[in-house]
Amino acid sequence: MKFNTKVIHAGIEPDPATGAIMTPIYQTSTFVQSAPGVHKGFEYARTSNPTRSALEKNLAALENGHDAICFGSGLAATDAILRMLSPGDAVVATNDIYGGSYRLMTKVFGNHGIKFNFIGLENASSIIDHITDKTKMVWIETPTNPMLNIIDIAEVCKAVKDHNIEVVVDNTFASPYLQNPIDLGADMVLHSATKYLGGHSDVVHGAVIVKTEELASKLHFIQKAVGAVPGPQDCFLVLRGIKTLHLRVQRACENAKKIADFLLANDKVANVYYPGFEDHPNHEIAKRQMKDFGGMVSFDLKEDTVDAANTILTKTHYFSLAESLGGVESLIGHPSTMTHASIPREERLKIGLTDSLIRLSVGIEDIDDLIMDLKEALG
Repeated sequence: MKFNTKVIHAGIEPDPATGAIMTPIYQTSTFVQSAPGVHKGFEYARTSNPTRSALEKNLAALENGHDAICFGSGLAATDAILRMLSPGDAVVATNDIYGGSYRLMTKVFGNHGIKFNFIGLENASSIIDHITDKTKMVWIETPTNPMLNIIDIAEVCKAVKDHNIEVVVDNTFASPYLQNPIDLGADMVLHSATKYLGGHSDVVHGAVIVKTEELASKLHFIQKAVGAVPGPQDCFLVLRGIKTLHLRVQRACENAKKIADFLLANDKVANVYYPGFEDHPNHEIAKRQMKDFGGMVSFDLKEDTVDAANTILTKTHYFSLAESLGGVESLIGHPSTMTHASIPREERLKIGLTDSLIRLSVGIEDIDDLIMDLKEALG
């Protein structure tokens, strides 16, 4: 089954009770049993729910994984993965990482004896220099948030394959339409399904897709034991969003390319970060492991101040000033004071996340309107 067909049909069956073509919202907390322990596959909604199960089957198919496990948010999914570690274990993570992930790792799991080493992974094979006998997990984003750095997934997996280390790829920025990390050797794929998978800025959701039954069993146990599960309506909304994933992401990619070119020519812009540029670091790797270059663009200003950024942030009309990304509408944000505010300034400056850096989530509006919006805001 091809991807564009998977988004519509994979894991989806007509409702057995009514024949409904759309998966129903099974809004129930419990299920009647004919005898203790005798039921039709569902007993209590924290453990499983038919709407959630349909979504998990669909997500597993989209990422070519063995199974998928859904959670109440992307950070809840991140938390579940990290709960597989024990005190004394170590994680090597890219140093250009979502601020919420950094906060969870350093402020929560760091307090429970998990060690995190944040390094640059532009040269993927160099990761081996940071592996110790305590390292149990490698955590990467690609493209990264918000600098859009590209990490060679296959090379990272190759470098650590003989060390009994799990490789986790946060695939939120790319979506399964553009990139499938399990095919490249990763063990787990993380999504904030709030973003491109849901696609309409109306749901908060997270998911992990795994390569093996062993990992699936561990994460399903954590899902049940900890209870950070999504409700059936949230699962329905993500299922609905996925049906147009390929169309939405492709249009966002087309718009982002034109916006990146426009920004590059603007005399107030210092740097434009976009994997589709031939001089973008690891551009050739992006060409190899992605179908297209994504709908995210970041740029900073020649006047590198928060005030200069705020002037632009408050002047756009079609680019709404808001956190999040991956919806049908275009969003504009200021990572240093919004999504990455929890990262110390000296740390973010090391990776190029300046005071004036602006991140765009390019939507599916008419490209002429979007470019005019930015042109007027830049002045």
